[in-house]
Amino acid sequence: MRRPSKPDLPPPPELPSFRVEPDPVDDSARGAPSSLEGSILDRHEGTKLSRHDAPLDEDAIDSDAAKVVRRLERSGYQAYLVGGCVRDLLLNGRPKDFDVATSARPDDVRALFRNCRIIGRRFRLAHVLFGGGKVVEVATFRRNPGETDLEDDLLIRSDNVFGEAHEDALRRDFTINALFYDLDRRQVLDWCGGMPDIQRRAIRTIGEPIVRFREDPVRILRAIKFAARLDLGIDPNVYDAMVASRLELARAARPRLFEEILRLMRAGGAHRSMWLMWEVGAMAVLMPELAAFLDDDEATEDGSLRFFRKMDAIDRKTLDEGVLDDVVLMTALFYEPLEEAVAGVRDVMGAVNDFLEPVIERIAMPRRIADGVRRIMTMVPRILQGRIGRFARTDLFLPALDVAEIVLHSRGQSTASVQALRREAMPPITREHRRPSAFPRQRGARR
Repeated sequence: MRRPSKPDLPPPPELPSFRVEPDPVDDSARGAPSSLEGSILDRHEGTKLSRHDAPLDEDAIDSDAAKVVRRLERSGYQAYLVGGCVRDLLLNGRPKDFDVATSARPDDVRALFRNCRIIGRRFRLAHVLFGGGKVVEVATFRRNPGETDLEDDLLIRSDNVFGEAHEDALRRDFTINALFYDLDRRQVLDWCGGMPDIQRRAIRTIGEPIVRFREDPVRILRAIKFAARLDLGIDPNVYDAMVASRLELARAARPRLFEEILRLMRAGGAHRSMWLMWEVGAMAVLMPELAAFLDDDEATEDGSLRFFRKMDAIDRKTLDEGVLDDVVLMTALFYEPLEEAVAGVRDVMGAVNDFLEPVIERIAMPRRIADGVRRIMTMVPRILQGRIGRFARTDLFLPALDVAEIVLHSRGQSTASVQALRREAMPPITREHRRPSAFPRQRGARR
């Protein structure tokens, strides 16, 4: 089996410098703090907390999220920016969302903010609403549930238990996602060794990797996503555990699997994400049709090369135009084995349906997405032949043009004809118009 070489990656960005603040501090050296400041600094005493001075750019921090944190603090609660926004800021990235973790219960948050609603059944979250559709998600500190009675079954089925800040950090998946940011003191709170991993740009689990992946197998896909999107390395022990635990993915909630596969393709890192997914064996578990096609490179006449060129085209279009429609992503993902399945078949729709049925069952691909893939697979060959006809009047014509452009790119052919058809069909598309149509982002979903 031949593996394509890894894509050339850009050099990592320069990271800000950080200084570890010793804890506790000798008060005689700088004067005793005020009683309020002292109580704040002592609030996590005995939890093995490391405080790191990390003055992040105030302009990069969402002002509404900062207002939420400071109002909670003024009301006597603990409140921090947490998770992905802290990670991305430390890596000189631009966070998409700013989430808050607090000691306040959801009803306490709602009492403080009139523009707040409570969502969720499994675990209640507070959404503080601002103008322009902005939502700041506020979650109460949680902890892992008690030990299971079945040692061989570590799968987490419920984590609906309130806890303390350090317990909330320890329940998270990777050290780089377990960092809390104290806005007023401009410090990163680290219970898990996440700051050293930020500095060495490495993905490492909190605790034993095998155990963490057995608890939640979707973490395998999340590790791939962070490695691809943030250009991070994967700790060798974590990588080995991903390979060893790949079969656990079959036990994960199927809708989560489908959403994570989409996320692998949405952020401009589809090429590296799919390469890693193939290499660790996760693709063979979730999408064996695609994995078998890539494994048999000689029989498919460089099919893997065409596939990864498609992923390159998706990454380029995502960066230039915004996130592509979900049906475009799914059609492009399976296009090569689908094309092989319909070759020489008169009933193309029937052949595509036979191919997709086990995929729908395995990863919970929604029927509306599968129906779109079926229709586009009949349209693209005619578009490539210049036989448009009635297809130009259908709602899937523009998504089909996107797929046709991706196919032409994978074959090393000119896309001028497709671009001309797109100009005739509609004016230039802005980023706002390219939101995923099938799965608009839900703020309560895990990231």
